[in-house]
Order: sequence, then structure tokens, then C-alpha cells
Amino acid sequence: MSENKPVYVTKEGLEKMKKELEYLMTVERKRISKQIAEARDKGDLSENAEYDAAKEAQALLETRIAELQRRIQNSRVLDERNLNADTVNLMNKVKLKNLKTGQIVQYQIVPENESDFKSGKIAVTTPIAKGLLGHKKGDKVKIRVPAGEIEFEILEISL
Repeated sequence: MSENKPVYVTKEGLEKMKKELEYLMTVERKRISKQIAEARDKGDLSENAEYDAAKEAQALLETRIAELQRRIQNSRVLDERNLNADTVNLMNKVKLKNLKTGQIVQYQIVPENESDFKSGKIAVTTPIAKGLLGHKKGDKVKIRVPAGEIEFEILEISL
């Protein structure tokens, strides 16, 4: 992944990343350092599984911290005042009708790091989101997904 690639986020998404970073740096670092110290006190490090596990946890933690720092540094907060509901775009809510089953679903298209399928938020990088981008209310769109091809009608676009 490019070091300078912008990461588009909502204001809430940026705050969530900042809170996670602060938690990892202030709470988790201390907890893992304590685990390493306790394991070190148990003697021979060459055969100390607790020490190895704590060092591995520390490496994973530092990787996550570095990733969050990079993402925060490259974040570009989306200005929702510049968004519209004329065509499907990032941050829009889209109500769709599956033309084969008649099922109606609603998704919000969000930056990749804010996706949460259970709450209806799909990443802009998903096949469905990519297939909807730029289309208007009333358009019928065929989208290729891993399970095959689905045809949707766009019923509504909102902010």
C-alpha cells in the first residue's frame, strides 16, 4: 500500500481511529510490557513460551499502531456539505430492489475502513458499491458478485 495514498474518512471515522490509537499506545503497550517483564522474570528466555508470546503480541501491536498512525496522517475527511443525492457516490444511502427476488435492501457506501455490513455500511471497494457508483435513481444495474450476477433497481438515493 502506498505511503501517501489518501484515506477518505468521515469525521466520526477519524475520531474512532484516533481513540483506538490512543488506547493502544497508553493501555495496551503498558499491558504487553508488563507481560514481557513478568515472563522475563521466570528465567531462561530460550524456552519461555510466555515470553515468546508476549514479544509476538508486542510486534503485532506495534504494527497496528504504525498502520493507524499512517492512516490518520493520510486521512482526508469528507465534507458532507459537498455531497449530493443526484447520483450514487461515497457516503450516500442507496435503497435497492433485487429484480430477481424482489427483496429491498438499503446500503450506505462508506470508506473501506468504516464498513460494517451488519449495520448496512458497505465499503466503496466492494463489487456492489463499485457497480452502483455514478448511477441515478431508477437505473437498473447488473453487478457481478462472487455468487454470480445480480440486477438491482435503484429506488432511492439519500445522504
